[in-house]
Amino acid sequence: LYLYFGTSLLTDSNSFQDVVVRIERPTFKKPFLGGFRNVSTGVEFHNAGSQTKPKKRPDKGIQLFCRETQTTVEKNTQQQTRNTTSTQMTKIGLYVSNTTDKLITPGKFFTAEEYHKRRLEAVIVIQKYFRRWHAVNLVQNLKVQKRIRLAREALEELQKRREKEEKLRREYEKKLNPKTKEDFELLYHDLELWMQEETERINRTLTGAKRKAALCALLEEETELIACIGMHKLNANMENQQKAILHFLGKCAQPRKWKAFDGKITEMDTQNSLRGKELLEIYRSINTKDIPKDERISVLLTLKWTVKEHECKLTQEIVELIDREIDLISREVKECNLEGLRKRICTLFLQYIKIPEFNPQVAGLLKVPQDPLKLYKNTYLCPSCEKHLPPAEFPIPASSHTIGKCRSCYQLDNEARQREAYFKYRLILESLRKSEVDYQDDSKIVFLVQLPDMQYLVENIWNSQSALSACNDLYDLVMVRWDKQHEWSPWNTILLTKEEADAHLKLCNLQKTYEAPFICKIEQKHIRAKSYFTRIPAMASFLHRSNNQSNANSYK
Repeated sequence: LYLYFGTSLLTDSNSFQDVVVRIERPTFKKPFLGGFRNVSTGVEFHNAGSQTKPKKRPDKGIQLFCRETQTTVEKNTQQQTRNTTSTQMTKIGLYVSNTTDKLITPGKFFTAEEYHKRRLEAVIVIQKYFRRWHAVNLVQNLKVQKRIRLAREALEELQKRREKEEKLRREYEKKLNPKTKEDFELLYHDLELWMQEETERINRTLTGAKRKAALCALLEEETELIACIGMHKLNANMENQQKAILHFLGKCAQPRKWKAFDGKITEMDTQNSLRGKELLEIYRSINTKDIPKDERISVLLTLKWTVKEHECKLTQEIVELIDREIDLISREVKECNLEGLRKRICTLFLQYIKIPEFNPQVAGLLKVPQDPLKLYKNTYLCPSCEKHLPPAEFPIPASSHTIGKCRSCYQLDNEARQREAYFKYRLILESLRKSEVDYQDDSKIVFLVQLPDMQYLVENIWNSQSALSACNDLYDLVMVRWDKQHEWSPWNTILLTKEEADAHLKLCNLQKTYEAPFICKIEQKHIRAKSYFTRIPAMASFLHRSNNQSNANSYK
């Protein structure tokens, strides 16, 4: 276990001392702790380990974790049963009763082939019953799925019918009580359709003087209807104007709002917003009708002291009108005779509210800038009404090369001549723009298309019907991309119903899904649309870009 070696150490310059070194040999195999090998010489170098003796486990006198204690020893031996049995039969001198005996007869012998055949037949019977059970379950599941599908289809059909009825009801309400420009467009469009039907009927059934008399009567009736529509339009304009004024004053009275880091909305009333609220309450009070005289006088006095804070020609006129109305009320003049005076007070007070010096909150809401020099930079002249208007008041079609007439002149010309209704085409265009925004691929052409362009595209190119089912209900039709990998354009579109559009957008390969004649028909429509829209300068660059993309794809 130990080796002793002698060695000499130099203690001084001329003396040596012998020292005995004891080397202890290890009693266990050194574990391999890793290392490396020199590639050039091939010498292996091992990682160093500790030379300390490992701690031995105490000896308990028994051997643990050995194979003999963990393995079961098995052996085969022969044994004799403890109970002996015997069989006694009848013989001479011995009788054994056979009343309890059983008679066993041998069965029919069958071969292994017959045995396996019987097992195969039994397996077939089991399979037959299992398949019957599986078929019953499958049929039951199919019935349940069919029942659910029919219920869902019935619900969808009911929902579609309700939506259609709701649309028709809203359209009927719009025609019965028109409020907006779209409602009056529908009225004039129906009037034009009625005039065309009546004129065709008169020309078909009457001749000579009777025909002329019928046409004159029809013209008088049309004049009466136009006058009736005009009265409704005046009333609607007054209501809309009053709503617009209250909405405008409500914006002036809104507090400052901002969103905090936790998502909560914080509101703060400023001095300007409080001033706007005060003026809004006064305006509502002076517009209230059928109130007692004392309350009316109190409202007028509040208005008088409010406008007296600023001295100018406008406030002096308002104060004079207020004093005149109070004097007339004290003399018990009828309210019907005071309507003109009250309207004048309201109009002048509204002018007072729109002046930023008296209402600072209104400065950021006025469409007309306070500096008149700014009006010369961004205004255009309407050749019809000869008014200078901002660019937003000019509807510029995609095929137009000049500014043209303003919106009001276009509307007046439409009511007098064509009487077209763009409401349905506006729904199609809004739905198309919303779907293009969802793609988030910087689509631009759809925002260049205006309502007349959409009308031409639907009526002249797609014949106002679905390309698949020929459905002609414009309320149920939408425009989507023909190839969804490229942005929408008049030469990359298709007119379908909503359900057909959802199914079309899920397709990955149009050439495998649609037949060749249908694809050829769609491409012809795209060529017609391209030939029409190539005359538009704004779309020329997009057309060249789409041609370059198609050429690149065909080259690939």
